[in-house]
Amino acid sequence: MRFDHLRNHLLEFLDKGFPARQLRRLVSLDPLPGSVVGRQAPGPLAQGLLECSVLEPQSLFERLSSRREGLSEEEAVERRLVSGLNQLGQERPMSLWAHLWFCYCGPFNLLLSLMLPIAWFTEGRDTALALGAMLLIGTLLRFVQERRCNAATEKLKAMVGNTATVFRSLDEGSGLQRRQEVPIEHLVVGDVLWLSAGDLVPADVRLLSAKDLFVSQAALTGEPMPVEKFAMVRDARQSDPLARDSLCFMGTSVVSGSAQAVVLGIGARTFVGSLAERGSAAEPAPSTLQAAVREVSWLLIRLMLVTTPLVLLLNGLGKHDWLQATLFALSVGVALLPEMLPSIVTSMLVKGAVLLSRRKVIVKRLDAIQNLGAMDILCTDKTGTLTQDRIVLERHTDAFGAVDDRVLQLAYLNSHYQTGLKNLLDLAVLEHLELRHALRVDSRYRKVDEIPFDFARRRMSVVVSERNDYHLLICKGALDEVLAVCDRVRQGDRVEPLTGERLARIRAVAEALNQDGLRVVAVATAELPPSREVYGLADEQGLCLDGYIAFLDPPKETTAPALRALAAHGVAVKVLTGDNAHVSLKVCKDVGLEVRGVLLGPRLDDYSDAELGELAERSTLFAKLSPAHKERLVRVLRGRGHVVGFLGDGINDAPALRSADIGISVASAVDIAKQAADLILLEKSLAVLEAAVVEGRRTFANLLKYLRMSASAGVGKVFSVLLASAFLPFLPLLPLQLLLQTLLYDISQVAIPFDEVDAQLLRQPQRWSRQRLGGVMALVGALGALFDIATFLLLWFLFQADSPARQGLFQSGWFVEGLIAQLLVVHLIRTRRIPFLQSRAAWPLLGMTAAMVAVAIFLPMGPLARLFKLQALPWDFWPWLALILLGYLGLSQALKGWFARRCGWL
Repeated sequence: MRFDHLRNHLLEFLDKGFPARQLRRLVSLDPLPGSVVGRQAPGPLAQGLLECSVLEPQSLFERLSSRREGLSEEEAVERRLVSGLNQLGQERPMSLWAHLWFCYCGPFNLLLSLMLPIAWFTEGRDTALALGAMLLIGTLLRFVQERRCNAATEKLKAMVGNTATVFRSLDEGSGLQRRQEVPIEHLVVGDVLWLSAGDLVPADVRLLSAKDLFVSQAALTGEPMPVEKFAMVRDARQSDPLARDSLCFMGTSVVSGSAQAVVLGIGARTFVGSLAERGSAAEPAPSTLQAAVREVSWLLIRLMLVTTPLVLLLNGLGKHDWLQATLFALSVGVALLPEMLPSIVTSMLVKGAVLLSRRKVIVKRLDAIQNLGAMDILCTDKTGTLTQDRIVLERHTDAFGAVDDRVLQLAYLNSHYQTGLKNLLDLAVLEHLELRHALRVDSRYRKVDEIPFDFARRRMSVVVSERNDYHLLICKGALDEVLAVCDRVRQGDRVEPLTGERLARIRAVAEALNQDGLRVVAVATAELPPSREVYGLADEQGLCLDGYIAFLDPPKETTAPALRALAAHGVAVKVLTGDNAHVSLKVCKDVGLEVRGVLLGPRLDDYSDAELGELAERSTLFAKLSPAHKERLVRVLRGRGHVVGFLGDGINDAPALRSADIGISVASAVDIAKQAADLILLEKSLAVLEAAVVEGRRTFANLLKYLRMSASAGVGKVFSVLLASAFLPFLPLLPLQLLLQTLLYDISQVAIPFDEVDAQLLRQPQRWSRQRLGGVMALVGALGALFDIATFLLLWFLFQADSPARQGLFQSGWFVEGLIAQLLVVHLIRTRRIPFLQSRAAWPLLGMTAAMVAVAIFLPMGPLARLFKLQALPWDFWPWLALILLGYLGLSQALKGWFARRCGWL
């Protein structure tokens, strides 16, 4: 039972790879869990949702003390003060004193606390004071480091976040309202929201009105297909709140359509919040970095569990002082326990995230930095990444290429009256017409209805009325998808049947526009009788093709250099777009991206995953893709062993963002894309991303070197301690000395996050390798033990430190050699080149190393020696020590070069 308790405690401490519960959440800054298992919320909550789902709007507003025009700003603030923020699973930050106590409660500090009263009564006040000073330094070291990490992460977290569109009442009782964007965490019960395509549902809500609203509930139910929602319940017999038509839930997302809704529950008082509180949230699979930290941690823990009892038995039976043997064995165990490993890993990740933020990249999930460093394929959309994201309407023509202002007018009406997600094409139409001041059409028409856009149809329609004798349906969308619902075409003042010959001419005109790099959007219409006010998908048929609007999005000047830089760093760029292949090829050519193969979306379904993976590796451009196609391409590339990044900002990019090893979006993206991403670019540019890749590799390289240092130093220490315990008639180091050595080494590691990385390590993607870890551990550990033995022999035979009476000399000599050798390991492992000569560490690390070497020499030679039971070393010991350390460096460098040639490095 005791072992199980210890193991659970260690798992609590190490399994996530982060040193405290308030740091553990830094792994993911997203407000929602990735998936929820189980669908039954607690009874009272479910019952309340079911009751609200069937109430008439006025009764519902009375129940919530709200009104249709929304709450006023003052009312919202008052409610927020009572209910708190709309946050899910957010732990309250530790108070200063609670955090200080937590930092004290580590194995290293607890062992020092155990030894302190023993030292007071057996060794005297001075030794106890020395232990107290070590205890204070160890606690403050961890405390300061973690507080800095917390503060930096909170600043990063504040830089990214989603907003919700709410209605605010201007004057109670007046019915006047305004729309405004507020942070999601500021929502309160009773707020009236506007939801449209691309929005996350920010709370549990009841719909007041809905138009062709489709919501993805996959995060709650696991069902991949979106479900349609309505303002009123169609079947009130449904006992599952998730099946009620009029309810939407926090954590779901709007795929298409629009709606007005009122907030029923926020934060922990939501459906998903209640499930999370009951522990129903599925634990995400550990990332590569988490697995690496866990692997190193458990390796050292296993070494500790095996070594500690052996050291206790060897020293207790051999020296017959069981108290000293017990304290020494515990000191060895604590020295092996990777207490600082999670803290330093977190510090490195936070420092990397801060540096990335200075390069206009915000990290939402800290361990995504590792995937950024390992990425070898980047899948990206075209618009705004390769191009300037400044779309201009270049032409408006009829179906046969003649300039036609009527087509522009129809496109304007469509863009102006739609209430869904206005994309860059809509904005270009509106800006074009407003700048020309040629057509004043909005005042002459009224909107009747709309049929929102979705990525299956790739078109959307609005229905307007200029006069009451007919309704005009205006459809705008991708050429093939619009042609699929057309049977006529307008030429001048005539409307003619859409024959095969005319269809061929139409496609030739569109292709010529595509060849010029223009993106073509078709516009079609139908006049309908004014007999109804509600229209649906079935009304998009028998249309007349009126013409095209064609857009130009010029390539960015920074794209070509960024593509060359990414290629030089071993990252292959693949373009995944829903656009036409001709336009995409022209853009790729303009930015200098060599296209080795083109795959079209409709053909992807003909291939198995294995066939598609092989084709995808050889191809560069993928056009006419649906969201499912993008997600599948990312998945098959990952299945072939690649680390895949995906850059996107639209609703259709969300599945691929979630499937990629590292999802990358931009600050201007739709909510669902930002929520799915691991990184947020403040500027949508490949140049920014290329700089981020280099910074990610630098951070990951420092992480790898530290993991190898920790594992290698532990293995070497085990060999040395076991050999010394077996053959020496006294303890090789006193417990106090071993703990002091451990503390000084831990202090020196604090500077590793500030280290530089060799240029060649930044040129190629870097990955964690268990096999290379084992090789480095065996190499460095064995060498460390070999030169420890050389030190033992030197002290035993040359300096006659061969009896308990002269053990102080032996312990002082090994204390100095062991600490300096550990410090040299840092510089040996940090580079494949010759340390100090061909590759120098950053000044903080060099300075910390020099300081710890000076302390190691000063302690036995200075006035503090007696506090730690050390004694002055003879002057002729130092040349021998220098010779041993130079031999250690030389042999290590030779074997390191041999190992790097055979197995690689890092």
